[in-house]
Amino acid sequence: MKSNLSIGDAAARFSLPTHVLRHWEDMGLLTPARDGGGRRRYGDDDLVRIGVIVRSRSAGMSLEQIGVLLDEQAPERHRVLEEHLADLGRRMADMERSRRMTEHALRCRSHDITTCPRFRAIMDEVVAGTGSWRDAEPPVDSDASSTDSGAGSREAASAR
Repeated sequence: MKSNLSIGDAAARFSLPTHVLRHWEDMGLLTPARDGGGRRRYGDDDLVRIGVIVRSRSAGMSLEQIGVLLDEQAPERHRVLEEHLADLGRRMADMERSRRMTEHALRCRSHDITTCPRFRAIMDEVVAGTGSWRDAEPPVDSDASSTDSGAGSREAASAR
């Protein structure tokens, strides 16, 4: 592949407005070639860099972090990447807690999840600052105080 795209075509390829590519160029993340009329021309290497920036932004990296990632001479590259990995781990743990909470809400017979005794117990701990969504403990269907209805209702709910 031998690309030679205008700024409009390069931006469209990644569903970006053109001003974003100009901003990234101003920040030193991109250095597209210029044609005889001074218009930006994006080659294959530029498109790869745009892809890296887009993917890294989606993963939560700042433009400054991405600048370090793309700078082969940056001495702090490993530190920045290790910090990003730690941040990803925290965010993944938050997502897992959210997934478990959503699964619990899906199984719960309460239409207002805040009235579910098990959910309230979890939230009471969080509100009091003594709990963190019971990280290691998935919702238990057999809990006597829960209004969970078990797998049968989950299947019925997903059939609706």
